[in-house]
Amino acid sequence: MIDLAREDFIGTWRLASVETRKEDGSLHRRGSRTGYIIYSADGYMSVAFMKEGRSEFASGDIRGGTVEEKVEALNGYISYSGRYEVAGDSVYHHIEVSLFPNWIGDKQERFFEFDGNRLTLSTPLQLVGGMMLSSHLVWERV
Repeated sequence: MIDLAREDFIGTWRLASVETRKEDGSLHRRGSRTGYIIYSADGYMSVAFMKEGRSEFASGDIRGGTVEEKVEALNGYISYSGRYEVAGDSVYHHIEVSLFPNWIGDKQERFFEFDGNRLTLSTPLQLVGGMMLSSHLVWERV
């Protein structure tokens, strides 16, 4: 049986916009990103998104690439997955697999808001590029 609080999440969502805000709430940056987040009926989620226009590896080898190419690729991509739960106005992602190894085993809160076919997920303040920022991602149902 599906938890009614989770029901609105279930499905595939395409990333529509991303912005990061400073501690005082002011805009830090808007980004151009492409990606998807998927919430399943059995309680799992997966997200992957990237900067648009990332450079290809010159070698064409998936395990190749220069150090610089690998750094650029890593800095322009986020991906993780695991179980999720909904409580109040938050969804919690229990991260089991992640590109960023520090998140593995972590439980991360996302504040959510639905508006028609859009879902906004916002993070609490977190360390990003040496600054405390919150991220606000708007997803559209596919």
